[in-house]
Amino acid sequence: MGLLDGTNEYQYYTGSSANYGNYQFVTLENLINAFMYIYVGEGKIISKINRTDVQFHAMRAIQELSYDILRSFKSQEIEVPNSLSMILPQDYVNYIKIVRVGSDGIERVLYPARKTSDPFAITQDGDGVYQYTDTDSDGTGNILTEQTPSDTSSNFTDQTPVNYHLYDINYVTDTEISPQGRRYGLDPEHTQINGSYFIDNARGVINFGSALAGVTVTLHYVSDGLGKDSEMVVHKFCEEACYKHIAYGVLSTRSNIPEYLVARFKKERFAETRKAKIRLSNIKIEEFTQVLKGMGKQIK
Repeated sequence: MGLLDGTNEYQYYTGSSANYGNYQFVTLENLINAFMYIYVGEGKIISKINRTDVQFHAMRAIQELSYDILRSFKSQEIEVPNSLSMILPQDYVNYIKIVRVGSDGIERVLYPARKTSDPFAITQDGDGVYQYTDTDSDGTGNILTEQTPSDTSSNFTDQTPVNYHLYDINYVTDTEISPQGRRYGLDPEHTQINGSYFIDNARGVINFGSALAGVTVTLHYVSDGLGKDSEMVVHKFCEEACYKHIAYGVLSTRSNIPEYLVARFKKERFAETRKAKIRLSNIKIEEFTQVLKGMGKQIK
């Protein structure tokens, strides 16, 4: 029995592991070819269109559907270096969670330090006057911001880790434990010793606290789905939704298309997107039942 890409069963099971499970996806090229064949031509909804236009709307469809429907989530694991920073992936859009991995392989969630940052530090002289680059003939110049990292970021990363297990609540106050304060009545996100971080989107890095030096951390993040050519694929549950996205994008940007036709494909796009989201939610009744049983246990 052969697969749609021409691969037979022997080639599939004995070939590269990179191809395992690829039957559930449709490539961007096949998506565009199918759209051009079904939707474009004489007597069809779109009589004529450039392939580049279809490619643009197809990539936009993958990008939009990746955020909420296609579950285009990736992960990246590193050992935190002495610089206490991690470069954001090239296809990074937003983070899901950042965790530290223990020796038991269990992921422990890290929480962001929301009350710190890494601002651009302005260079000043001894009198506090701002320093500038070489000024032009009209007296204009740019403020120097060469100090990297800033004092704010340095103080965050240079903080000495504290072993909170050594303290006794009867003799130590909240403020003596750590600058953030990790005792009762405070923010729950700080009531843990896994470590902290903050994301510097302007520089494209994640800065970690000193307690995480040498620790293995994993970044789970949302991708836009437009990384490498091999990554621009669509799950077959979402294939029809992509066609409707492309059709609506093409029709809505043309001047001679009746408004009722644009409205029709707008509704169909919404309906197919909703259907794909339900299909890809991957809810299994047996697993759902087990979760409910666990929630119904009585604690004595």
